[in-house]
Amino acid sequence: MSDIILGPDVYVNASVALGSPPEHVVRRVLKPGKKTKTTEWILARVEAMLNNVEAFKKEAVDQQMSTIRQFVDIVEKDDHPSDEWKEGLVAAAKAAGVKRVITDHPDFADKDEIDGIELISSDAWLVEQTTPPPPPGA
Repeated sequence: MSDIILGPDVYVNASVALGSPPEHVVRRVLKPGKKTKTTEWILARVEAMLNNVEAFKKEAVDQQMSTIRQFVDIVEKDDHPSDEWKEGLVAAAKAAGVKRVITDHPDFADKDEIDGIELISSDAWLVEQTTPPPPPGA
């Protein structure tokens, strides 16, 4: 699972929409004993987005962020303004040394690569993970 990072929207959607594809992705990627990489830019976006969800009180946001931080290793990267998602996601992937970002952002998911980084939706990634490999010689 170390070949990808999760976009902020995936963490948020997993937090608020139990049983959704983003929640299934997060459960597969964030397992005890296995950490995935992320950046402070991603975590700051997650926290800001959760703070805008009325169902999440401040204490719940703090608890959720604490839980997420248990399962990630933070890598350094250049800072980007909060609204520069494309640049932030690409920089995060490069800092993590991965070529793929799972994001359901409607402007980026399942589009062409951006600067060598593939942005894949949670739905597409789940299909990929559950599709058996082709038979030998195929």
